[in-house]
Amino acid sequence: MRLPEDIASKLLGVPYASLDERTKKVTRSIAGRTHIARNLSSTDDVAPSLGQRAADAVASFGGSWTFVGLFAMTMLVWVGINALLLIYRGATFDPYPYILLNLFLSMLAAIQAPIILMSQNRQAEKDRATVEHDYEVNLKAELEIMLLHEKIDLLRETQWKELLDIQQEQLRLLSEHVGRKTPAA
Repeated sequence: MRLPEDIASKLLGVPYASLDERTKKVTRSIAGRTHIARNLSSTDDVAPSLGQRAADAVASFGGSWTFVGLFAMTMLVWVGINALLLIYRGATFDPYPYILLNLFLSMLAAIQAPIILMSQNRQAEKDRATVEHDYEVNLKAELEIMLLHEKIDLLRETQWKELLDIQQEQLRLLSEHVGRKTPAA
């Protein structure tokens, strides 16, 4: 079993103490022959709060074709009702340029934007954790491959030495055998 300090110095070329915490975790994992991969989607430590779930729902709905369709339909209905009222009654509840509609749209945007940003910030934190985990897994895989190369090189060197020893022994036996078969002159 190797020590994390040996792995850091031999494979990474730096002292163990100078490594960041994630890299230390990886070297300890290699030294202890433990798994580092885990499913991040099912390991949320804390369930999202009501506000976080609401922000996710608003962001999900606000970025959908359903929202775009309902939004376009609402605009058309608003303009249509105002046009019909103008034609049949001569007055509208929101005359052109639709100042009341603009007020509602501004309020919707003012409320929707920060809620969507909250959801995006939460997703960015999840993505950051995923990227860090991917780094750890990739670093461990790379170091494990380097260790395997080292083992294969060592095996190859010992096999070559054994092969040469066997060949030397065969040559010795062959020369003895040939020496016995040759008639003395």
